[in-house]
Amino acid sequence: MKFFLLVVMLAECAAVPRDLSGSMFTFPAETDTAHVRLITSRQGFTAATVCLRFFTDISRGQPLFSLATQTADNAFLIWTTPSAAEDQLWVRNNHAIFWGQSPKMNTWNSVCSTWDSVSGLGQQWLNGNPSVRRHIISGSNIIGPFSIILGQEQDSFGGAFDINQNFKGMISDVHMWDHVLSPSDILYYSDGLNYPPGNTLNWKSLEFQETGRVLLERKFKSFA
Repeated sequence: MKFFLLVVMLAECAAVPRDLSGSMFTFPAETDTAHVRLITSRQGFTAATVCLRFFTDISRGQPLFSLATQTADNAFLIWTTPSAAEDQLWVRNNHAIFWGQSPKMNTWNSVCSTWDSVSGLGQQWLNGNPSVRRHIISGSNIIGPFSIILGQEQDSFGGAFDINQNFKGMISDVHMWDHVLSPSDILYYSDGLNYPPGNTLNWKSLEFQETGRVLLERKFKSFA
């Protein structure tokens, strides 16, 4: 573990923020190695919102965003299963299931997930449509250091990937805030309008590292 943390620290020192506006990460194959690690200096938060856009033709369950700590491999995990119209939001290894919202295949979908430690409530917004609010866990903050991964689901801090739990497709416009974003700002994000960039992760100034078969490409529009 000490060696892994040293590698993480050295990698963070080497990363330079980049403006990824108009870009996307492409995960073209099912693999248990390919991923993108997102870097933040934040060491803890009492609430969170994560928004991103994804494009896939896979209907099985897959991770959209995986944040792990040394004490919780699913410290903040967004998981979708299009075939079952089922979304899951995990916080500190506790989770809520949201039914009835299914992303469209072969087109861009936007998802925003929110959670607050005081109320313990989480919520999923898919393409601008909110889910019910469900209790996940309250009175417990998420404390770093963090390992944030796109393309894989972490079963341990920074690794233990499973080829049956990877993401296949494209991901873009990833932002993370240390508070619950207002419904109006979430709708602005979903509609591609002006919204405040993430203060924990900002797609327009993102530090990241790619591993394995991942491509950074220009983002294309879909018309479905």
